[in-house]
Amino acid sequence: MNETIGAFVSLAGSLFFLLSAIGLLRMPDAFNRMQAGTKATTLGSILFLLGVGIMKPDWLGRMIILIVFIVLTNPVSSNALARAAHAHRKRIGARLEPDALAAADEGKEAGHAG
Repeated sequence: MNETIGAFVSLAGSLFFLLSAIGLLRMPDAFNRMQAGTKATTLGSILFLLGVGIMKPDWLGRMIILIVFIVLTNPVSSNALARAAHAHRKRIGARLEPDALAAADEGKEAGHAG
């Protein structure tokens, strides 16, 4: 019974990986691609690892440690990638209307200059 439940949970995780891949192909710019990739792969990884942990109960502790690591690191890495893409937005052809991050950065620079 555990194998069947674990297989379905892992299959659901694999479907999120598939949706993430489709999102990477269909989204128009780097920022949307990052959002599609990060959200879906985080949930896909969680479900896939949880399914493996359900199938193999003696691995469940290790899978939970991996899940916690993914939950903590994926948003941080996505934020770092988004900031790097924003810094090089002219090269990647991104148009941001309105650009709230640039406005915040200009406000910081003005505060340091005066």
